[in-house]
Amino acid sequence: MATTTTDKPTQERLPAVIRFLNVIETVGNRLPHPFWLFWILAGILAVLSLILSAMGVGVNDPGTGEWTPVNNLLSGEGIAMAVSTSLDAYQSFPPLITIMVVIMGVALAERTGLLSTAMKVSIAKVPASLIVFTVAFMGTVSHVASAAAYVILVPLGGMVFKAVGRSPVLGVIVAYTSIASGYDASPIPTPNDAIFAGITSAAANIIDPNYIVTPIGNWYFNIASSILLAIVITIVTELVLMKRQNLEADEDAEHEDLVITDKERSALRYAMFAVIAMLIFVVILVVPDNAPLRGDGPIGESPFLTGIAFIIAMLFGVGGIVYGFREGTIERFADVPKLMSQGIVSMAPVLVLFFAIAQFLEYFAWTNIGMLVSVSTSELFTGLGLPTWVVFILVLLVLSVVNVLITSGSAMWAIMAPVIVPMLMLLEVPPETSQAIFRIADSGSTAITPMSPYFILALGFMQRYQKSAGIGTLASHTLPLAVCMTIMWSLLFFLWWGLGIPLGPDAPVR
Repeated sequence: MATTTTDKPTQERLPAVIRFLNVIETVGNRLPHPFWLFWILAGILAVLSLILSAMGVGVNDPGTGEWTPVNNLLSGEGIAMAVSTSLDAYQSFPPLITIMVVIMGVALAERTGLLSTAMKVSIAKVPASLIVFTVAFMGTVSHVASAAAYVILVPLGGMVFKAVGRSPVLGVIVAYTSIASGYDASPIPTPNDAIFAGITSAAANIIDPNYIVTPIGNWYFNIASSILLAIVITIVTELVLMKRQNLEADEDAEHEDLVITDKERSALRYAMFAVIAMLIFVVILVVPDNAPLRGDGPIGESPFLTGIAFIIAMLFGVGGIVYGFREGTIERFADVPKLMSQGIVSMAPVLVLFFAIAQFLEYFAWTNIGMLVSVSTSELFTGLGLPTWVVFILVLLVLSVVNVLITSGSAMWAIMAPVIVPMLMLLEVPPETSQAIFRIADSGSTAITPMSPYFILALGFMQRYQKSAGIGTLASHTLPLAVCMTIMWSLLFFLWWGLGIPLGPDAPVR
């Protein structure tokens, strides 16, 4: 039988962007699970430490000026260190306890239905002209629910767009992209803030053993970022995506109604009153002179900021408990610890990953390779005379490439922070600034990479309204949003840094 041109492989007819994404997906899928990735990196580190130690390589400690040689992880001393410090390294890993405390409070707010109802009420009566901005902004706020944000807001985006007479397919795209490519920009402190702050602190300790980055170290910048990203999504959606011809939902598509019961509204009202009362109480404990949580030392050492994770957990927890009792998702006080434990269970994969990360960071610090790379790189940049803003761009590009392959933000930052944070500290750049750069890189490409499990989840929600939608359909719509968001977010960072505005309440100015 004769062969026609229609028998050519489908791959050849795909747009270049989609083929590029397919290559990334193939390469990324061949990477091991992050847990094993860190043990593989530990093995590579061990061999590297053996070679560098045998060559007598070392570096002058930037703090003391003393010669610090590379230690051999495969020596008897190195093996003894790895075994004897394994438990201490895990229990002292900065994000471990913080995230466990925060997630217990967030779990009460999420599993009682408080967060879901709050999101529904927030956008239920928004006029059509503001619906894109509102859904986009809610995407940044929804990060308080961590991964549950995708399950709650993405289908909700489709529902509210349908309710105001706009394409539910577009609603899914806007909601998903606002969460994925704005994941590290939230006006409300989130569990991720606690994780990132802990990893940044551990990296900063390579240079300054006493340096602490709090979960609100980037809070001011996050607030501005969330508003900016919502504006960018709105403009790109209205001027670009709305001109696309393939956003119509199928005629036979099933549509869910945006329903909020009177009982849910009442429960939400009581929960908000409780949270506001808690906030007033916290203000009383912080603002007045000689207030218990104000402290009399540097602001970063005040009881309020050092205990901010507990305060965040209490706010979410109190709101969740009040909502749960009013709505009926909590019937007795014995249900409260059960819901909190469910939050811990949901974090089990992260806690397992934390063990591998903690060991790798311990080995990295003990071998002094982290200090060696950081000092050598900073000296290279200084010798080349590169302006600080050029260094920032280079770091942003490197992190963005790594993020395409390693979609877990905590895993990616745990790998890169021990080099980038000390390196920039030696260039007189505070750790909070390094973390802000990481936030931009960690978020930008997330919405377009099929490696992310949430990409496939969003595609499933999209196919509820348009059965013919595929990976290319979703990626081609999220791409212009993600690119514009990353560019504008980066420009905001450079403007912020150039003006010397503090990134957070306890962050150095520059």
